[in-house]
Amino acid sequence: MATLSCLSDVRPPMTIHQPSIWADTFNNFSFDEKKQQKYTDAIEELKEEARDMLMAATTPLNQMILIDTIERLGLAYLFETEIEHKLQQITHNDDLLHHSDLFTTSLGFRLLRQHRHRISCDVFNKFVNKDGMFEEGDVEEMLSLYEAAHVRFKEEKILQEAADFTRHYLNSREAELESHLKDRVKRALKRPLHRDIPMVFARNFISIYEKDPSRIELFLKLAKLNFNCLQNIYRKELSQVTRWWNKYDLMSKVPYTRDRVVEAYTWGVGYHYEPQYSYVRMGIAKIILFIGVMDDTYDNYATINEAQLFTQILDSWTTDEVDRLPEYMRIVYHFILSVYEEYECDAAQFGKRFAAPYFKEMVQCLGRAYNQELKWIMGRQLPSFQDYLQNSEITSVVYIMFAAIIPGFKSLTQETIDWIRNMPKLAKPTSRIGRYYDDIGTHERESKGGQMLTVMDCYMQEYGVTRQEAVSKFVELIEETWYDINKDWVETTFVPKEIAIQFINYARNSEANYNRNSADGYSDPHVVKEDVVALFINSIVI
Repeated sequence: MATLSCLSDVRPPMTIHQPSIWADTFNNFSFDEKKQQKYTDAIEELKEEARDMLMAATTPLNQMILIDTIERLGLAYLFETEIEHKLQQITHNDDLLHHSDLFTTSLGFRLLRQHRHRISCDVFNKFVNKDGMFEEGDVEEMLSLYEAAHVRFKEEKILQEAADFTRHYLNSREAELESHLKDRVKRALKRPLHRDIPMVFARNFISIYEKDPSRIELFLKLAKLNFNCLQNIYRKELSQVTRWWNKYDLMSKVPYTRDRVVEAYTWGVGYHYEPQYSYVRMGIAKIILFIGVMDDTYDNYATINEAQLFTQILDSWTTDEVDRLPEYMRIVYHFILSVYEEYECDAAQFGKRFAAPYFKEMVQCLGRAYNQELKWIMGRQLPSFQDYLQNSEITSVVYIMFAAIIPGFKSLTQETIDWIRNMPKLAKPTSRIGRYYDDIGTHERESKGGQMLTVMDCYMQEYGVTRQEAVSKFVELIEETWYDINKDWVETTFVPKEIAIQFINYARNSEANYNRNSADGYSDPHVVKEDVVALFINSIVI
């Protein structure tokens, strides 16, 4: 085997990424203020009527069904106070879920867990027989239990049994169901509600709900207006991000990198879909494009010597030695500094000057982590799986993405940064799950036809397993990590919800973009094309 020094000036095999499939679709979107105002006025009018309906609901079951419907339709942000008030009432009724039917118990359990309320899985004990098995119910009951099983903790074996039982049941019944219920089951089996991207799910659910004989027309109309209103905002933001990206003209200067503005912005909508989080959505899009440039520079073009020099200069954070870099790296380095200068201005404008040093620190950490990966891969001397995972907590990019959007949160303080800097519960398993999803989805691309070693090879070598066995293990690790995330979500109540939800939504985005069929939704834009069309192109007819 060649030594690392012998390979120090060898370039990795370069992947030629396909161009963007969206061309100029979103470049020059014209925002219609009058049309937007009409949507806003109509939403305000219907919102009051919907609020009255929610507050007038008297039975806990009716309250929970209305809350669930509102959340599925993407309307939760309009009624946050009312929803929390109703859930607090349910939480304080200790006996409610212990004495309810399976549908009600499952629905209440899931809603309370999703809103960070503590509730024991013991409420399900009464539904299992002496052998610890669930009995079959109707489809609505089984679907409700299936969705509840996906907010479980690792130690909750009763809900593991529930997940396996209901998955088998729903698969066996799907073909015989009427249209709207069949669509709900099909969506749940593809991606459980708790793991779905809220606005992507909402767009899908509006179409399903429209066919439901028990639908509430008021909610349906409000959901359609709300979606079209948000879609206009998304188009405007996407146009702004596109112009921001194009001004750097990186595709002509460093053509080895990926042009994925639309796919990057889709992650932003996945992080926070609500209208007030414009900075967050665009910040996520920009940082993903930024990360893509860094990743592709290290992974797809740089030699070991070039990468080492680039990392050293990045750590120095000056322009004093930039002339030592090859031309393409000078372009990348100036791009990094320009993005940082923009960030500094934003942080100051939003009263978050304290965020700038953390952002810079995360950029430098990412460079060092990418550099380490390149040494391992090019030297064909992979580390232990655990050493790889430790490095991948940085390359999962959870922390740099968190840093990038700090100015967009009123509730975020220096104390929050001190918390995240220690790689705490919630953040740590989220970084792992992102890595597992990514490693399954990108293995084929990153192995470059078997020429390059990947983490999958690392795991196969260490544990003496086949690639399929390694993939199966990663799927198992994903499941286990979701249980950790669920528990940490409930227990991390000292962090504001708008901050904590980022980590859940990162995992949801990972599930959608790097699924278990070896797909890579960032490198291959066709993977998320359906979601892009639904979110940004096709409006809803009202």
